[in-house]
Amino acid sequence: MCGIVGCVAQRNIRNILLEGLRRLEYRGYDSAGLAIIDSAQNLQTYKALGKVAALATKVDAHKPQGMLGIAHTRWATHGGVTEKNAHPHEAGGTFSLVHNGIIENFSEVKDKLLKLDYEFYSETDSEVIAVLLYHHFKATKDLMEAVGRTVKELEGGYSLAIIHKDYPDTLIGVKHGAPLVVGIGEEENFLSSDALALLQVTDRFIYLADDEIVSLNQDRVIIQDFSGVAKHHEVEVFDHGQSNSSADRGEYSHYMLKEIYEQPEAISNTLSSRGTEKIFDIGLLGKGGGKLLDRCKNIYIVACGTSYHAALIARYQIEEYLGINVFVEVASEFRYMNRVIPPDCLYITISQSGETADILAALKDVKTKREQAQDAYKNSATPSGEIGDKNKSIPSEGNILATLAICNVPSSSLARLCDIPLITAAGPEIGVASTKAFTTQLASLLLIVGSFLERRGHKKEVQELAKELQRLPDNLEKVLSQRDEIKAMAEKLTDCKSAMYIARGSLYPVAMEGALKLKEISYIHAEAYQGGELKHGPLALIDKDFPTVALTRKGKYFAKMKSNMQEVLARSGPVFIISDTADKEMQKMAEAMVVIPESHQLLSPIFFTLPMQLLAYESAILLGTDVDQPRNLAKSVTVE
Repeated sequence: MCGIVGCVAQRNIRNILLEGLRRLEYRGYDSAGLAIIDSAQNLQTYKALGKVAALATKVDAHKPQGMLGIAHTRWATHGGVTEKNAHPHEAGGTFSLVHNGIIENFSEVKDKLLKLDYEFYSETDSEVIAVLLYHHFKATKDLMEAVGRTVKELEGGYSLAIIHKDYPDTLIGVKHGAPLVVGIGEEENFLSSDALALLQVTDRFIYLADDEIVSLNQDRVIIQDFSGVAKHHEVEVFDHGQSNSSADRGEYSHYMLKEIYEQPEAISNTLSSRGTEKIFDIGLLGKGGGKLLDRCKNIYIVACGTSYHAALIARYQIEEYLGINVFVEVASEFRYMNRVIPPDCLYITISQSGETADILAALKDVKTKREQAQDAYKNSATPSGEIGDKNKSIPSEGNILATLAICNVPSSSLARLCDIPLITAAGPEIGVASTKAFTTQLASLLLIVGSFLERRGHKKEVQELAKELQRLPDNLEKVLSQRDEIKAMAEKLTDCKSAMYIARGSLYPVAMEGALKLKEISYIHAEAYQGGELKHGPLALIDKDFPTVALTRKGKYFAKMKSNMQEVLARSGPVFIISDTADKEMQKMAEAMVVIPESHQLLSPIFFTLPMQLLAYESAILLGTDVDQPRNLAKSVTVE
């Protein structure tokens, strides 16, 4: 969730570090800092609270000169937002370190170091790493040996960038569960938690694997694992096609608004990004896609936050159209469940960044247990059909046919770890509250649904869905043209401190996503319920100052939703309606109403999502909050 930048070069690297931080600021923005080793081998460290601009002002006033340095933008985990807690952290006047992730055993390590008379100046787990590193260096007098000993004592997920004032040409990186990439330049090399931060200086990268340490000089890259075994990685050229959407705001006042309006193009790119004229193609699911589609009887989807809402929408769609059981879990819960994976199961993970810590941990655990199950089955004395059928000790993960990941970054850890990467084409998303990443996830899930339908001979449904998907981007432009109506709704909504969102069927997760967006950027408390659940408790909240936002479309839930709205009105609660039909009865009920184009049932969650995003955005603007960087949140959640 924080951002790391490091550089070793033959030129002053101050501005490279600052520009890298600016490009990572969406990941964390409580505070920022940098450390540079100057020509006299002195550590020069600068820190500032708030955004990178505050740090830049400090740094520009002093104009430090140096060819080795590290920088960091922080999202607080351990310790409050203070300059003492900001990175980089020093130890012994020699080491400087920046850290992403969480050290779970930092208290035990800190207690050990306190007993050895070391002092601490911050409340962070990060400073503990620096002091432990200094402690081991005093004993070994060897930089790499000290790093190796240090990482063996740490528990948790983390990435590190380290410099030492007596090694003015050496930058050390460590990856263990949090992203870290090496940028390869000409007589200069770089580290970052995200390749996007380094595109100003290089487009050639090495993507480190977990449990690896890298030593960088101006002209050399040496990688080894935690046991000291040398490792080799190919240098990969960054796919600029995945960042073809401009990362500046252009004519828009906020990144979020720009990214809302980019959705028709982003969805179109996602639907056509596989280089085939066919909308649905079994190649979508890899080399053995046809066999996978034939065998799959169950689907397990694991996700977090907004991606979890996409998974819930997919569950409604897949179960209704394909008759396949779908199980959806939040990744942070799935990791610790005594789960039972059903037979012939496709395991899907969804993450915008592909670096979400809980998602990666869940997938790694599943893959390990699947391998254990397959090994146990091969060695079983009673191999009788399905894996785990008679031998109850065999993990049910052996039932997984394949692991598929939907994410927006082809070079991400998730895309590399899964069997089948399904990459969306949203382009860079800078606003913390996800918009186009979410709707391109929905588009990708529809590609999976369509591929199943085609493989199983549902020709009529396939033709109808393909036709609607091709028209989808143009039709979404019609939804976006109703911004003024949505703004008028927001003007009435922002008088409240809390709101309820209701819907039914596959629009219920859209209501959940709408409530989340309102919370994230306007700080209005909002919750979502199925319309039929109102009478089971939530009606107790309803009064004249507690509005309800209702999402409803033509179909089997339409009359039921109108009844749910009447229940709210009977308790003097104002109702705001978003619907695909200009029903006169609902118009009389509504405090405000927005009518969007009617759409195919499988596509309607995307149609209803855009008004939800605009409603949250306009509400936040009216309340004067920081839309792109809301308080307490960060873009890429790389800690548990």
